[in-house]
Amino acid sequence: MPSDALVLAAVAGSGGASAVVDLRTRRVPNWLTLTITGLGVSLAAAHLTTVSVAGALGGFAVGLLLMLPGHIVGATGAGDVKLFAAVGTLLGPTGIGVAFVYTAILGGALAVLVAMSRGRLQATLQETATLVLTGGANVAQIERPTTDNRFAYAPAIAVGTIVAALGF
Repeated sequence: MPSDALVLAAVAGSGGASAVVDLRTRRVPNWLTLTITGLGVSLAAAHLTTVSVAGALGGFAVGLLLMLPGHIVGATGAGDVKLFAAVGTLLGPTGIGVAFVYTAILGGALAVLVAMSRGRLQATLQETATLVLTGGANVAQIERPTTDNRFAYAPAIAVGTIVAALGF
């Protein structure tokens, strides 16, 4: 797993920019994820990091496969899936796997904090249990605009991927 300064700077810059955009707009735009993907593959092709082109593409695939189930059941936005896959080009398959663990822990903690601040902790825990146990049968209920369930997930991705890039 890479931990060199260039990868760390690229992951931190990409994660930071994505977090700011997501917090402001509640979206992670395609132009941003495509730029990050291009950066990761370009750095690999130029041999400027320890990740090869195959490793960058593998990191993209692993990142996509790890986040896609959450999107399918309605727990994660498409922009978050694409962002995580894009950062996988910088970290490679092993690094993005490690980043997934950190991101999931941080994302869960963030979800609890957001639910608490909105006075929805009990309802959120119940809805989450139902989501997991039924494979997403209650997505329509969770997605109602009146439920106030959504929050920016890119900050959790940013921190999780930076921790992985640091080699922890």
